[in-house]
Amino acid sequence: MSKQVEFFFDFGSPNAYLAYTQLPALAQRQGAEIAWRPMLLGGVFQATGNRSPAEIPAKSRWSQQDIQRWVRRYGIEFRHNPYFPVNTLALMRGAVGLQLNGDADAFLRYVDAMFRAMWVDERNLAEPAEIGRVLSDAGFDPEAFQRMIADQAVKDELKQCTESAVERGVFGAPSFIVGDTLFFGQDRLHFVEEALAEA
Repeated sequence: MSKQVEFFFDFGSPNAYLAYTQLPALAQRQGAEIAWRPMLLGGVFQATGNRSPAEIPAKSRWSQQDIQRWVRRYGIEFRHNPYFPVNTLALMRGAVGLQLNGDADAFLRYVDAMFRAMWVDERNLAEPAEIGRVLSDAGFDPEAFQRMIADQAVKDELKQCTESAVERGVFGAPSFIVGDTLFFGQDRLHFVEEALAEA
């Protein structure tokens, strides 16, 4: 069995986006596969008693400055979304729905489109019509998407994914699991890489 890093994410987390920009190259360097684990961050917070940095003014100010440091270090595109925080329920249902459909290429195209729409293009992903435009631009059928995320099996899958993440110790995003070891935060990617190198 090949080496694997599990990536627990929600599109509403700017730090999950930062991790997303770095993880594929990291995994490739270590000959590892990425196991994508979409979850609903709000559900994780509720289950664990954690809170978003956006809810704590001093932490929010610090976090925005720290994100800019990492953006410069990584040399990536990033713009703070003026609509943040965004309810990502529909977006995360879309992610698990596409996973259930089993089309890995479509899933990755969707993940890229949503992360970029949220953290590069400053799109208002709280609005269904705007989500539809992002989907169309990425080659998806917005009406089929709406049917998919309304499916009870998709709703149940997202709930299960979120509960499973919490059961495994996840309390925020991004989180990573290598073997039995949990790492939290995109600023722990060096530890993730060390764990993969030793696996």
